[in-house]
Parts: sequence; C-alpha cells; structure tokens
Amino acid sequence: MIDYESILNKLPDGLKKQVRCQQNLSDLTTLKIGGPAHLCCDAGNTDQARRFQEIAHNNNLPFFILGGGSNILAADEGFSGLVLVVKTEQFQPHGNTLIAGAGLNFDTLIERSLKADLTGLEFASGIPGTLGGAIMGNAGCYGHEIGEFLLEATTLDSEGVIHRRGPEDFGFGYRQTALREKGEVLLEATLNLEKGSVSDALQARQTKIDDRWRKHPRDLPSAGSWFRNLPATHPGERRIAAGTLLEKAGAKEMTEGDAGVFHAHANMIVNNGNATCAQVRQLARRMKEAVLKNFQVELIQEVRHLQNPDEMNPK
Repeated sequence: MIDYESILNKLPDGLKKQVRCQQNLSDLTTLKIGGPAHLCCDAGNTDQARRFQEIAHNNNLPFFILGGGSNILAADEGFSGLVLVVKTEQFQPHGNTLIAGAGLNFDTLIERSLKADLTGLEFASGIPGTLGGAIMGNAGCYGHEIGEFLLEATTLDSEGVIHRRGPEDFGFGYRQTALREKGEVLLEATLNLEKGSVSDALQARQTKIDDRWRKHPRDLPSAGSWFRNLPATHPGERRIAAGTLLEKAGAKEMTEGDAGVFHAHANMIVNNGNATCAQVRQLARRMKEAVLKNFQVELIQEVRHLQNPDEMNPK
C-alpha cells in the first residue's frame, strides 16, 4: 500500500503547497462526475511539472494529465495516483506569433488574441478546456483544427526530458495526437496567427458562440461530443456527424439514472443532477449499440476515461 503521507513529507514547502490530497474529480471535470484523486498537483511551470512527474515515477503511481477537465469522464471510485493539473498560463504575442501556456483557458486565449490584433482562432470560439487539451486532442470545428496553427511546443516526456516539438512530432489526426497517446505533458505552445481584420474576426467569433449555445448544453454539466464524427463519404466532403446517426437511432430519448442525452444534440451526454460514471458508461454503450444496430456503423468514443489502469477501458 502506498504511503501518501510519507510522499508529501518528502516534498519541499514550495511544492507541497501545490498538492491537494483526496481531491474530488467531480470538481475538476466539466461533467461533474468522479471520486477522489489521491494526489492532485498543480504545475505552474516546467520545473514543477518535472518534479511532480518524477514523484509519480519514483513511487510507481498511476499518472494522469488534466487541463480544463472537458472531454473527460472520471471514475466513481476516483484515481489512486497522481493527477497533474497543468497551470502554465503565460501569454506573449510577438508579431504574427503567440507564445501561450498550455494551462490557459482556450476561449480566453482566443479573446486575448483578438485584443492583440491576432486573428485565425475565432472558428474555435466557445470550445471548453485549455490550450493544452485543445492541442493534444487536436480540437476543431467548422472545417479547421488547432494543429493547423502550431509552430512549436514545449513538452515533458515520460522520462522527465524537456523537448521542443514541431508540428510534425505531434502526429496530428482527427481529434488525436501521437504525443498524447505517449503520455507527454504539453507545457507551452507557439502559434502562428494573422494580422487580419479584427472586426470581421469578432463578428465571426460571436456567430460561432451563438451557434454553439444553440446546440450545446449551457446550464447542464457535459463533457462535449461523446463520439467522433465519421469519415467523409468522398474526398473533400465534410465528415458525417455522429449526432445525426444517433438522433435517427433514437438516442435523444435515452437516459440512465441522472445521465441523459441532451435534447438539442444527440451526441452529448449531460449530468441532470447526480449522474454516476457507471450510469454514463451504460448510456454511452446503449447509444453506440443503437447506431450499430440501425446503421451497421461502430462509433469511436472521443471522451477519455480518467480511471485506474487496471480498470477496463471500453472503446
């Protein structure tokens, strides 16, 4: 059994104050579900991230990297390891480029970019989470992805080595990157933006936000789109929305306890009060099975599970 108190006692005071014990993951995720993490560590700079990762490695602790907590379903039992919460939030515009901390709220970054007369990211207005989560998951919408704008990034690998990574190192794919699969920690990113028309960009931003609020839950906890959209039928066409198949399969009528499918978007699960991880997982299974039965299409889950390594992680 791991002696967490002994681990804490070995930490210098500067790091110890960055650690929370038995932190409820329901307070750190947008779906508001999840039991306690044994150790939750806030990393405000590269050295802190390296030190906390070292603690996890030296004590053989499961390790999970968390940003804004969107796109995450945390286990009811919690997490018997160390959750690293990236808090790097610097913002430094230089000409057409922008250096930003991975812990900076993604929508706040877009807003601040426009105030610095930098355009290009307004398509992503309203996407929840942090810049780091957006890049590692290659977030996108309206025909664009964040990976298009990355010039380079600072990451921390599983061996505790700091790297300067170019976009080719990320292996950008649809809602995924190779570096996230390897467990690297994104700390800082340099983005290539434009000195375009800020007034046009602000108008586009507001249009995107209004459209998002028409389709997405505003007052109910959610993790965002649950399943990935399907590949386009023909080259050059847009992907097929998973929500369209789910709606035709009757997903909007589905519930499991306090977990339900959002009335305006069949690809979103919401927490109607006290939903559990188990209820959400069962609901997601039913949604997936309905599409498979009706359309012979197997959906791929986009939301990640924050759980202990020995727990089953369904696709």
